[in-house]
Amino acid sequence: MCFKQGEDQSYCQRLQHDMYFLTSNSRLNEQVVDKIILQLNRVYPQILTDTEAEKFRNPKASLHTRLSYLIKHLQKKGDRHCQEFYRALQINAEQLYNDLPSRKILKTTDSTEIDTDMEKCMLNDRGPVFFLTCFSVAAGFALFWYCSHSDTKVIGRARRILGFSPIIIGRHVRNICMLYLEDISRN
Repeated sequence: MCFKQGEDQSYCQRLQHDMYFLTSNSRLNEQVVDKIILQLNRVYPQILTDTEAEKFRNPKASLHTRLSYLIKHLQKKGDRHCQEFYRALQINAEQLYNDLPSRKILKTTDSTEIDTDMEKCMLNDRGPVFFLTCFSVAAGFALFWYCSHSDTKVIGRARRILGFSPIIIGRHVRNICMLYLEDISRN
Protein backbone atom coordinates (compact mmCIF):
# COMPACT_ATOMS: atom_id res chain seq x y z
CA MET A 1 0.00 0.00 0.00
CA CYS A 2 0.98 3.66 0.16
CA PHE A 3 3.75 4.70 2.51
CA LYS A 4 4.70 8.22 3.44
CA GLN A 5 8.22 9.25 2.47
CA GLY A 6 9.56 11.58 5.14
CA GLU A 7 7.77 14.94 5.17
CA ASP A 8 6.69 14.70 1.52
CA GLN A 9 3.54 13.08 0.24
CA SER A 10 3.78 9.51 -0.94
CA TYR A 11 3.53 8.87 -4.66
CA CYS A 12 0.09 7.32 -4.13
CA GLN A 13 -1.17 10.49 -2.45
CA ARG A 14 0.35 12.62 -5.17
CA LEU A 15 -1.32 10.46 -7.82
CA GLN A 16 -4.65 10.82 -6.00
CA HIS A 17 -4.13 14.58 -6.01
CA ASP A 18 -3.20 14.61 -9.73
CA MET A 19 -5.88 12.15 -10.89
CA TYR A 20 -8.49 14.77 -11.83
CA PHE A 21 -5.86 16.87 -13.63
CA LEU A 22 -4.66 13.87 -15.67
CA THR A 23 -8.12 12.61 -16.62
CA SER A 24 -9.72 15.96 -17.42
CA ASN A 25 -9.77 17.92 -20.68
CA SER A 26 -8.03 15.23 -22.75
CA ARG A 27 -4.59 16.18 -21.46
CA LEU A 28 -3.24 12.74 -22.36
CA ASN A 29 -3.89 11.31 -25.80
CA GLU A 30 -4.15 7.64 -26.82
CA GLN A 31 -0.54 7.35 -27.96
CA VAL A 32 0.94 8.76 -24.75
CA VAL A 33 -1.26 6.55 -22.54
CA ASP A 34 -0.28 3.50 -24.60
CA LYS A 35 3.42 4.40 -24.27
CA ILE A 36 3.05 4.75 -20.50
CA ILE A 37 1.25 1.41 -20.23
CA LEU A 38 3.87 -0.32 -22.39
CA GLN A 39 6.66 1.17 -20.32
CA LEU A 40 5.02 0.00 -17.09
CA ASN A 41 4.66 -3.42 -18.69
CA ARG A 42 8.29 -3.65 -19.80
CA VAL A 43 10.09 -2.09 -16.85
CA TYR A 44 11.92 -4.36 -14.41
CA PRO A 45 10.52 -5.25 -11.95
CA GLN A 46 7.35 -5.47 -13.98
CA ILE A 47 4.65 -3.04 -12.80
CA LEU A 48 1.86 -4.27 -15.07
CA THR A 49 1.51 -7.87 -16.20
CA ASP A 50 0.74 -8.63 -19.83
CA THR A 51 -2.97 -9.20 -19.10
CA GLU A 52 -3.22 -5.97 -17.10
CA ALA A 53 -1.51 -4.05 -19.88
CA GLU A 54 -3.90 -5.50 -22.46
CA LYS A 55 -6.85 -4.54 -20.26
CA PHE A 56 -5.70 -0.93 -19.94
CA ARG A 57 -4.89 -0.68 -23.67
CA ASN A 58 -8.36 -1.90 -24.70
CA PRO A 59 -9.53 0.46 -27.46
CA LYS A 60 -13.21 -0.38 -26.77
CA ALA A 61 -13.16 1.53 -23.47
CA SER A 62 -12.87 5.31 -23.44
CA LEU A 63 -9.50 6.87 -22.70
CA HIS A 64 -10.86 8.58 -19.58
CA THR A 65 -12.14 5.28 -18.16
CA ARG A 66 -8.94 3.37 -18.94
CA LEU A 67 -6.77 6.06 -17.41
CA SER A 68 -8.93 6.27 -14.28
CA TYR A 69 -8.81 2.49 -13.81
CA LEU A 70 -5.05 2.46 -14.40
CA ILE A 71 -4.45 5.11 -11.74
CA LYS A 72 -6.71 3.34 -9.22
CA HIS A 73 -4.99 0.03 -9.98
CA LEU A 74 -1.55 1.52 -9.42
CA GLN A 75 -2.65 3.12 -6.16
CA LYS A 76 -3.83 -0.29 -4.89
CA LYS A 77 -0.49 -1.87 -5.80
CA GLY A 78 1.56 0.64 -3.80
CA ASP A 79 3.97 3.50 -3.79
CA ARG A 80 6.62 1.92 -6.05
CA HIS A 81 4.07 1.40 -8.82
CA CYS A 82 2.86 5.01 -8.56
CA GLN A 83 6.47 6.20 -8.66
CA GLU A 84 7.05 4.25 -11.87
CA PHE A 85 3.91 5.82 -13.35
CA TYR A 86 5.34 9.27 -12.66
CA ARG A 87 8.65 8.25 -14.22
CA ALA A 88 6.86 6.98 -17.35
CA LEU A 89 4.79 10.17 -17.48
CA GLN A 90 7.93 12.29 -17.24
CA ILE A 91 9.61 10.38 -20.06
CA ASN A 92 6.60 10.39 -22.40
CA ALA A 93 4.91 13.72 -21.57
CA GLU A 94 7.44 15.95 -19.84
CA GLN A 95 5.49 19.19 -20.23
CA LEU A 96 2.39 17.65 -18.71
CA TYR A 97 4.51 16.15 -15.92
CA ASN A 98 5.91 19.60 -15.10
CA ASP A 99 2.39 21.08 -15.04
CA LEU A 100 1.02 18.57 -12.52
CA PRO A 101 -0.54 20.18 -9.43
CA SER A 102 1.56 18.01 -7.10
CA ARG A 103 4.74 19.11 -8.90
CA LYS A 104 3.81 22.76 -8.43
CA ILE A 105 3.27 22.15 -4.71
CA LEU A 106 6.64 20.38 -4.47
CA LYS A 107 8.36 23.24 -6.31
CA THR A 108 6.95 25.86 -3.95
CA THR A 109 7.80 23.89 -0.79
CA ASP A 110 11.28 22.81 -1.91
CA SER A 111 13.66 25.46 -0.64
CA THR A 112 16.72 23.98 -2.37
CA GLU A 113 15.30 24.45 -5.87
CA ILE A 114 16.05 27.75 -7.62
CA ASP A 115 12.98 29.75 -8.51
CA THR A 116 13.51 30.67 -12.16
CA ASP A 117 11.10 33.63 -11.99
CA MET A 118 13.06 35.14 -9.12
CA GLU A 119 16.35 34.35 -10.85
CA LYS A 120 15.30 36.47 -13.85
CA CYS A 121 14.76 39.49 -11.58
CA MET A 122 18.09 39.25 -9.76
CA LEU A 123 20.93 41.58 -10.67
CA ASN A 124 24.12 40.14 -12.02
CA ASP A 125 26.75 39.08 -9.50
CA ARG A 126 29.85 40.36 -11.27
CA GLY A 127 30.60 42.96 -8.64
CA PRO A 128 31.61 46.60 -8.47
CA VAL A 129 34.72 46.31 -10.65
CA PHE A 130 32.61 45.13 -13.58
CA PHE A 131 30.17 47.98 -13.01
CA LEU A 132 32.97 50.55 -12.86
CA THR A 133 34.54 49.15 -16.03
CA CYS A 134 31.27 49.36 -17.93
CA PHE A 135 30.61 52.85 -16.58
CA SER A 136 34.10 54.00 -17.60
CA VAL A 137 33.67 52.67 -21.11
CA ALA A 138 30.29 54.39 -21.41
CA ALA A 139 31.70 57.66 -20.08
CA GLY A 140 34.62 57.40 -22.53
CA PHE A 141 32.29 56.92 -25.46
CA ALA A 142 30.14 59.83 -24.29
CA LEU A 143 33.20 62.09 -24.07
CA PHE A 144 34.39 60.91 -27.46
CA TRP A 145 30.93 61.53 -28.98
CA TYR A 146 30.73 64.97 -27.43
CA CYS A 147 34.15 65.93 -28.73
CA SER A 148 33.55 64.60 -32.23
CA HIS A 149 30.41 66.72 -32.77
CA SER A 150 31.66 70.02 -31.35
CA ASP A 151 33.70 72.90 -32.62
CA THR A 152 37.52 72.78 -32.83
CA LYS A 153 37.95 74.75 -29.61
CA VAL A 154 36.54 71.82 -27.59
CA ILE A 155 38.63 69.35 -29.62
CA GLY A 156 41.82 71.12 -28.50
CA ARG A 157 40.77 70.74 -24.86
CA ALA A 158 39.78 67.11 -25.40
CA ARG A 159 43.20 66.42 -26.97
CA ARG A 160 44.88 67.76 -23.85
CA ILE A 161 42.68 65.62 -21.59
CA LEU A 162 43.29 62.50 -23.68
CA GLY A 163 47.01 63.24 -23.89
CA PHE A 164 47.38 63.20 -20.10
CA SER A 165 45.24 60.14 -19.42
CA PRO A 166 47.35 57.03 -19.98
CA ILE A 167 46.10 55.51 -16.73
CA ILE A 168 42.38 56.03 -17.40
CA ILE A 169 42.26 54.39 -20.85
CA GLY A 170 44.65 52.04 -22.57
CA ARG A 171 47.55 53.30 -24.67
CA HIS A 172 46.16 51.88 -27.92
CA VAL A 173 42.69 53.32 -27.37
CA ARG A 174 44.21 56.72 -26.47
CA ASN A 175 46.31 56.69 -29.67
CA ILE A 176 43.27 55.90 -31.81
CA CYS A 177 41.28 58.70 -30.15
CA MET A 178 44.14 61.16 -30.67
CA LEU A 179 44.42 60.24 -34.36
CA TYR A 180 40.70 60.66 -34.79
CA LEU A 181 40.75 64.07 -33.07
CA GLU A 182 43.69 65.22 -35.28
CA ASP A 183 41.82 64.07 -38.37
CA ILE A 184 38.71 66.00 -37.34
CA SER A 185 40.73 69.18 -36.60
CA ARG A 186 42.29 69.09 -40.11
CA ASN A 187 38.87 69.00 -41.78
